[in-house]
Amino acid sequence: MRDQLNSSWDRFRGLADEKKEALSSALSIQNYHLECNETKSWIKEKTKVIESTQSLGNDLAGVMALQRKLAGMERDLEAIQGKLDDLKREEEKLAAEHPEQEAAILSRLSEIDGVWGDLRDTLKRREESLGEASKLQGFLRDLDDFQSWLSRTQTAIASEGAATSLADAEKLLAQHENIKKEIDNYRPDYERMRGLGEEVTQDQTDAQYMFLHQRLQALDTGWNELSQMWENRHNLLAQVYGYQIFLRDVKQAEGFLNNQAYLLSHTEMAGTLELAEAAIKKHEDIMTTMEANEERINSVVDSGKKLMSEGNVNTDKIQDKVDSIDKRHRGNRKTADDLAGRLKDNLELQKFLQDCQELTLWINEKMLTAQDMSYDEARNLHTKWQKHQAFMAELASNKEWLDKIDKDGKQLISEKPDTEPIVEEKLGDLQQLWDELESTTKTKAQCLFDANRTELFTQSCADLDLWLDELDAQLQSDDHGKDLTSVSILLKKQQILENQMQVREKELEGLKNQAQALGQEDANVVEVDAKQGRVQERFQELLRPVKERRSNLMASKEGHQFNRDLEDEILWVNERLPLATSTDHGNNLPTVQLLIKKNQTLEKEIQGHQPRIDDIGERGETLAVAGRVDSEILRARLGDLQETWRDLKEETDRRDRRLQESQKAQQFYFDAAEAEAWMGEQELHMMSEERAKDEPSAMAMVKKHQVVEQSLEDYAQTIHQLSNLSRNLLTNSHPESDRITLRQSQVDKLYAGLKDLAEERREKLQERLRLCQLKREVDDLEQWIAEREIVAGSHELGQDYEHVTMLRDKFREFARDTSSIGQERVDSVNRLADEQIDLGHPENATIAEWKDGLNEAWADLLELIDTRTQMLAASYELHSFYHDARDTLDRVQEKEKQLPEEMGRDLNTVERMDRMHTTYEHDIQALSAQVKQVQDDAAHLRSAYAGEKAEDIQRHEDNVVEAWNALLAASRGRKQLISDSVEKFRFFNLVRALMLWMDDVNRQMDAQEKPRDVSSADLTIKNHQGIKSEIDARNDSFTASIEMGNALLDKNHHASDEISEKLSQLQERRKEINDKWKDKEDWLQLVMEVLQFGRDASVAEAWLASQEPYVRAGEVGSSVDDAENLIKRHEGFEKAAAAWDERFSALEKLTTLEQQEIQRKREEEERKAIPPSPPTPRVSVTTEDGLESASPSGQNQVTRDGDLVNHLEVIAQNGVHPDTESQLVSDASEAADGTGPESRKENVPALKTPQPSPRPRLDSSQLTKAQDAATVQLEGILCRKHEWESHSKKASSRSWQNVYCVLRNRSLGFYKDSKNAASGIPYHGEVPVSLTDAVCEVAHDYKKRRSVFKLRLSEGKEFLFQAKDEAEMNSWIDLVGRSISTSQEDRHAITPQGLTRAMTMPPISPNSGETVTLRRDKDGKEKDREKRFSFFKKK
Repeated sequence: MRDQLNSSWDRFRGLADEKKEALSSALSIQNYHLECNETKSWIKEKTKVIESTQSLGNDLAGVMALQRKLAGMERDLEAIQGKLDDLKREEEKLAAEHPEQEAAILSRLSEIDGVWGDLRDTLKRREESLGEASKLQGFLRDLDDFQSWLSRTQTAIASEGAATSLADAEKLLAQHENIKKEIDNYRPDYERMRGLGEEVTQDQTDAQYMFLHQRLQALDTGWNELSQMWENRHNLLAQVYGYQIFLRDVKQAEGFLNNQAYLLSHTEMAGTLELAEAAIKKHEDIMTTMEANEERINSVVDSGKKLMSEGNVNTDKIQDKVDSIDKRHRGNRKTADDLAGRLKDNLELQKFLQDCQELTLWINEKMLTAQDMSYDEARNLHTKWQKHQAFMAELASNKEWLDKIDKDGKQLISEKPDTEPIVEEKLGDLQQLWDELESTTKTKAQCLFDANRTELFTQSCADLDLWLDELDAQLQSDDHGKDLTSVSILLKKQQILENQMQVREKELEGLKNQAQALGQEDANVVEVDAKQGRVQERFQELLRPVKERRSNLMASKEGHQFNRDLEDEILWVNERLPLATSTDHGNNLPTVQLLIKKNQTLEKEIQGHQPRIDDIGERGETLAVAGRVDSEILRARLGDLQETWRDLKEETDRRDRRLQESQKAQQFYFDAAEAEAWMGEQELHMMSEERAKDEPSAMAMVKKHQVVEQSLEDYAQTIHQLSNLSRNLLTNSHPESDRITLRQSQVDKLYAGLKDLAEERREKLQERLRLCQLKREVDDLEQWIAEREIVAGSHELGQDYEHVTMLRDKFREFARDTSSIGQERVDSVNRLADEQIDLGHPENATIAEWKDGLNEAWADLLELIDTRTQMLAASYELHSFYHDARDTLDRVQEKEKQLPEEMGRDLNTVERMDRMHTTYEHDIQALSAQVKQVQDDAAHLRSAYAGEKAEDIQRHEDNVVEAWNALLAASRGRKQLISDSVEKFRFFNLVRALMLWMDDVNRQMDAQEKPRDVSSADLTIKNHQGIKSEIDARNDSFTASIEMGNALLDKNHHASDEISEKLSQLQERRKEINDKWKDKEDWLQLVMEVLQFGRDASVAEAWLASQEPYVRAGEVGSSVDDAENLIKRHEGFEKAAAAWDERFSALEKLTTLEQQEIQRKREEEERKAIPPSPPTPRVSVTTEDGLESASPSGQNQVTRDGDLVNHLEVIAQNGVHPDTESQLVSDASEAADGTGPESRKENVPALKTPQPSPRPRLDSSQLTKAQDAATVQLEGILCRKHEWESHSKKASSRSWQNVYCVLRNRSLGFYKDSKNAASGIPYHGEVPVSLTDAVCEVAHDYKKRRSVFKLRLSEGKEFLFQAKDEAEMNSWIDLVGRSISTSQEDRHAITPQGLTRAMTMPPISPNSGETVTLRRDKDGKEKDREKRFSFFKKK
């Protein structure tokens, strides 16, 4: 059955699939036929469109419309071609799938191919029939292409970047030049297009042709703007290029300047003449280089100034660079000049030093010659004398060398004071050496003279006679020179002769001295004096001829010099005279101006030469008066010179006057020719018949004519100046007066005719301008109306609300602007047309036709605007409803999405959410008005629309209402949930606050210090009672919290489990804190009772100890009086003891703690006596003492008892152990009053519980130790430092202090000195420290001091002690260690077996005989405070 069902199902599916394939195939064929029909209809429609263009192409508007249609047609044809390709592929596929229908499928495509061919043929024929329209279409296309290129080129020029380097500037400039080449290449196209455009639009009045004419004018403007943009950009790039070149040159100049500065700063002063000369040469090379580079630097500065004068865009930067370069250049120049001066000064100093050195060497060399005394032989004595005379003459001639050096040195000092020390030292050394040389020379001369005086004297006189003969022969010559050169040579020889005479004069003085010496020693005195007198007489006779010859030579030189100067001046005057007498006055203005400049130059030369002429005249008069030359010839030559000079000056003045007259005439002819040429150009412009084709050209022509008229009016001043010039020339009787009068009359006539032509042309241009303005207004308004008609005739009503709103707003603005602006413009054009008609304009008919056409177009536009406004209003109303509905729905859904799911984790968050939800509800309430408005709008629109529109309106309304109801329901649910969460978190906060408070109370009870005396126990109990008061004050809060929790549980809150859990935790915790407080209260009462007992027992023990010496005294008296006194005293003691009986009886009563201990032991014995029973399911807790507790309170009580026992043990261990003294006191009491332990038992008959175990008695060793407890083991002064206050807290004061330390058996006390130690006054009131569980060892980790050991106590305190040496430190460490060990042994040996009364004793200070409690005041000092709560009276 199943198989049959499956096979049937498979067969059914197969049939269904076959049916589906058949239907799909049929659908494909039907779709193919449908697409064929649509394509065929499409092609036919396009064919009709092409055929409808037959009426177009008759005018420019038709051609432009046809151009647009053909462009759209070409795009449609491409789409049709793509559709045909798809149909062909579909045809092949369907023909293969349906061979039976192949013929029908192919026939449909064949029909489409036929229609497609007809369309293409129709389009081809239409294109061929266009003719001139096709040509015009090509022109328009070319015009579009050219304007596109023009726009791109302008953009390219405007978007060129800025150069940042010279390479970039060159690149941009090259690119800009390429753009220029491209512009030049397009110039023929522009001219061709411009000519074709003028040809097309010539004599055309159609609006489209006028628009084409405007495009051509815009093309001209764009072309001119392109050229102007290129020029502006080229200027900018050229400026940038110049600036980059300037920067390159600046960089090079800065390199030069840096190199110069480096070389100048690294030049040092030389120490020798050669190095100084080398430094000068090097500096000269540097200066040469600087001079060579100066031109380049100056060129950089000049180029920068040139760029700034040209208005470069980087003027500020160029100014900075120029200033920097110029400043550095001047600085280097100044530095170089200063360095050159210093180098020259150094060179002069080195030269001076070199001269000094050379003179020093020469003096030393001559000193060796002067010191030579080898003249003992008589045969060479005269030769030596002669040599010595020559040596002395050499010294005398070289004395000028020394004088010159001295003079140079003093001059050097005066010019360079800083060289004074060196120069003075050198000069002093030289003078000293020179004096030594002269002294040595004179000594040697005296010695030689003394050796052979007579012979030497005779020989010297003979030599002088011979020289005087030669001198006389020279003076006899009459040769005084034939010219200036020979006279100069003779003067030089005369100077040499005079120098020789000065030397010989000194020799004569030497001979005179020798003669005097010989006259004293020799007998032949007369002969010696005769020889010396004869030589002296001849020498004196020759002095006058020498002076006369010198004066004759000077006179001869002066005469020859005057003759040469006179000839030179006559020659100079004769050379300038032809220039002054020239008759060339020039044929034009430039030539005359050049001749005037040359004549002015000649006058300046004459003025500059006048002083020389005057000087020659004065010198000639001086020579004539002196009679050195022929005065008549001299005066004649001077007269010729003066006459020629006066002629030259007069001719120069006359030529200047002639040139000035010629310049005035030529200036008038030049100005008249310029005026005639300018007026001729203006006359041609005035006679032009050019007519403006549009308003811009007419306006340009009017403005141009106004400029011409203004220039014509301005030129009247020039004509007036020319007339005044001609009148001045005629008044001055100029040689060319007739010619000047004729030229002036021609200029006046030409100017008057030009003004008449200008007035006529202005009238014509004004008429043409008014007509063009009217035409432009009409065309602009008609075009504006046509553009507005396209907008007003649009059938687009908007796709959505935004679109229709935009259309409505824009159309409203459009209608408002059209109505206001259009009406005003139409009225203005009508008014202008009426004015032109009323004025009788030649084109009245044309103006009237323009006016009528404009008014008809305006009326049609207003009608279209009204229709369009009504259609947009209806569309806006419908789309506004759709938009409002969608917007309301979106806002409702958005609000629903904004509803958060999170409820917050604490009260603040939930309350904030509650406030946010309240705001949210206010926000959604604002949506209700929108929902209501949507419903109202839907009702209104349903009455106006039907069918699908009405259903769509209803659907939008239903969606909004449904979403709104859902939003309200969600908001209410959210509000309820937030309210419940607020209540829950408020309850949780109350519970948390109470829990935290209970934790704080618990910490306070745990943090209470364990009382160590009655006063601290009393204070602790009061604090504990304060905690109880606080607990009672919180009862209202607990009640309110519990009530709030129960109320939430009654409301079935969504968080009931959490609330129930929190409520249970609060109640349990409250019960625990109450139980804990009660247990702590019971424990504190026990501690208080024990502490009071301990205090009273200490007082009793102290009394017993004070009375024990009296009781034990064995004195019975030695007399009756003594015995009576002792009896009275004993009676007093018995009375006192009777008074203490009540107190001791109170002490014998058991404390609550002892009763509890007895009860515990009794229960334990009873439990041991009961046979074991089978285990029960009850849970029990066993304590450390073996007790079993069945409840938390019982366990807590046991724990408190254990704590109490431990606390009391600590109290007993802090002071002297009570067993060591109280036992001794009790034994003494038993011996005194005959009581013992049995009497104590009898005092407690009411207690039927077992008695406490007896206290352990001390053996002899323990007693010995107890007696040695107060024995001092070691004492001395140590230096102490308190390091640690506790395990985790350092001491507040860690300075080293000297203290007196006393070591007893189990404690270490600190005192100021031994006296205070004996008196028991501790250091700063410090209690002796217990050595129990202490550690004493060497402080290896402390390196600052030697011999230091440390003591660390059990509670964490740590002290450092410094001994005076290692031995003392080891002694202290050893004894302290023994004391620590002894303390540990005692603690183990005297450990009580059970709780005894000794354990209830308070601590006793080892230094006090009485029991006191210590406390500290505000200053840290301890004070004694008496015990309170005692039934003992003060003594």
